[in-house]
Amino acid sequence: MIVRNYLEAPLHTASSHKGKGEVRSVKLFSEEDYASKLKFFYYMELPPGTSIGYHTHKENEEVYVIVEGHGVMTVNGEERPVKPGDVLLNKPGWSHGLENRSDEVVKVLVYEADL
Repeated sequence: MIVRNYLEAPLHTASSHKGKGEVRSVKLFSEEDYASKLKFFYYMELPPGTSIGYHTHKENEEVYVIVEGHGVMTVNGEERPVKPGDVLLNKPGWSHGLENRSDEVVKVLVYEADL
């Protein structure tokens, strides 16, 4: 059994996909951890005014799970408000980004799988 706790893990601060400001994150699992085509599993925190920059994945799918806070997800140019409990799928070739326009931290789980 492999257990990692995102609430206890040290967070790293950096820009994400050239987004606004710096977000905090920890990569809980990497490609080497999986026997499947999963690539990574991240926990991320977006402070107010920050974002995961708008970007495109060519050969993989990515899922965002909004754990806390309210943000705006843009997928293929279409904006949508997101809230706790929302689960968003970004298919291969889709462009997407997440922005925190609120006064609260947005907490999100993100995982990616290759085709």
